Amino acid sequence: MVVGLCSLELYLSGVTSLKEKRRIIKSLLQRLHNRFNVSAAEVDYQDYWQKAFIGLACVGNESRHINEVLQQSVNFVEHFSGAEIINYSIEML
Repeated sequence: MVVGLCSLELYLSGVTSLKEKRRIIKSLLQRLHNRFNVSAAEVDYQDYWQKAFIGLACVGNESRHINEVLQQSVNFVEHFSGAEIINYSIEML
């Protein structure tokens, strides 16, 4: 069994309230889960308006497949309107 973890630090431009931030992040997390079947959650920066830190997890038999799924998830976030990736990392356990 292989576990893949991805952490993404995001900048949310134009966000002026926590309510607006949570709407954007909730939509992003739901889309990631539905499209790539990964577990996704906001894990840090909950009290900052324009910053978010999300974690993704994927479990499977082949590390190559898990790496592809997580990389596709990162590419999806890169093209998601309103969120800009500051930093990300992918790691296999």
